Amino acid sequence: MSQCVQRIGMLGGTFDPVHLGHLRSAVELHEALSLDRLHMIPAQQPPLRGQPQVPAHQRLALLKAGIGDTLGLVADDRELQRAGPSYSADTLAELRAEYGEQARLIMAIGFDAFLRLAQWYQPARIFDFAHLVVIARPGYSDSLPPSLMELVEHRAVDSVDTLMQQPCGGYLSLELPSLMAISATYIRQRLEAGKSVRYLVPPAVEQAIAHHGLYQQCE
Repeated sequence: MSQCVQRIGMLGGTFDPVHLGHLRSAVELHEALSLDRLHMIPAQQPPLRGQPQVPAHQRLALLKAGIGDTLGLVADDRELQRAGPSYSADTLAELRAEYGEQARLIMAIGFDAFLRLAQWYQPARIFDFAHLVVIARPGYSDSLPPSLMELVEHRAVDSVDTLMQQPCGGYLSLELPSLMAISATYIRQRLEAGKSVRYLVPPAVEQAIAHHGLYQQCE
């Protein structure tokens, strides 16, 4: 593979709000996969989850504040520009069109989301455009359901080098060094209770949440 072939990652989510677990995972993904760029993409409306608590434009602003000047990470608003549910296969098709046929395109998801992959919209299409990298998560060690095994077992590789030999179509399970068990749900609960989220989110995100009164308990 030529060294000039780009390695591009996609990390989606509601980011409601973005926290240090998201951002540390993003940095470690960027390093582990030797990515040129990692697109962090907030979902307008995740098909398998409830409506995010904070509007899309505010979640995007928090993500931009959290990323700050971190090299290689990009807050990408493309799913917020589309109406309706956010389907990963459509987003990957856009990224593939932008970066060309030979770019190594990787979609990264956590193990908890991976367990629901077979329920996604046209999950097999993901592999037409990208590789799938699944990040191990603290507390998740479930065996894979048969429908998921059928989808991924013949695509599995055991190293980043093997994965990067092709532009798309592979599946790799990846353990990151810092398994930070921080959840957005926990952060929202603390904020609603008027408790501190210091050291759970970046200072810029903490300040923006306080300034705009986000995630406060409604009277």
